[in-house]
Amino acid sequence: MVLIGYSGHGYVAAAILQACGIKLTGYCDLEEKSINPFSLPFLGKETAEAALRQMEQHGYFIAIGDNVLRRKIYTALQAKGLLPAASAIHPSAILHSSVIISDAAMIGAGAILQPLAQIGAGVICNSGCIIEHECHIGDFAHIGPGTVLCGNVQVGANSFIGANSVVREGIKIGSNVIIGAGSVVVKPVPDHAKLAGNPARGI
Repeated sequence: MVLIGYSGHGYVAAAILQACGIKLTGYCDLEEKSINPFSLPFLGKETAEAALRQMEQHGYFIAIGDNVLRRKIYTALQAKGLLPAASAIHPSAILHSSVIISDAAMIGAGAILQPLAQIGAGVICNSGCIIEHECHIGDFAHIGPGTVLCGNVQVGANSFIGANSVVREGIKIGSNVIIGAGSVVVKPVPDHAKLAGNPARGI
């Protein structure tokens, strides 16, 4: 499988894929990296013909933490007719059988996803997060490490919830929201808001 993006978040994604027994055949990035912890060959940018051939043959995973850039690359590759990007789910993650996970998602080590949770395309549920029953996570959102979403939480597309945050049950968080690490969200959050603190307030 070809890894798209090869820095901090990419290393985590690579570790998840290897833990699943998936062989990594190379990586794509803007330039060749001097740090190469998985000893992967550099294939150039994901738009290079050689890289596209590798992706067609072996599949690919978009290992980029930035929500907007991850969506942009996903959309561009779909437009080129490539099959949907693979998801990466760590073997230690606990997923109820009723959980729905769309393509290109990443579920980190120790994550817990409870009944009827729905995970959109390109979503990151990072290490140790807890997604409780009936939560809906919109496309290309990022749930940070250790974050807890209580039951029936909705998170809009492209939103980012920082590490170790807690979102009260039934809360709706809009699209393109940024919530700082360690926040406690007890009220609905509109689109494009930026919040932090306990309780979380606009910043």
